[in-house]
Amino acid sequence: MSQTFNVQGMTCGHCEKAVIGAIRELDPHATVQVDRSQNRVEVESALEREAIAQAIRDEGYTVSA
Repeated sequence: MSQTFNVQGMTCGHCEKAVIGAIRELDPHATVQVDRSQNRVEVESALEREAIAQAIRDEGYTVSA
């Protein structure tokens, strides 16, 4: 299932890797695409939306819709 998240606070490659790593820690097979310029993270995974959002929040980023 494809899901899109608006993620505030990603400013560099390290931020991108942190978000990708947090999601893949829950689902190693997840496909994650980050667009920092649009503050968007697209995730292809069977994970529940809230689980993904919480993983991103746990890295210190703000997640909305």
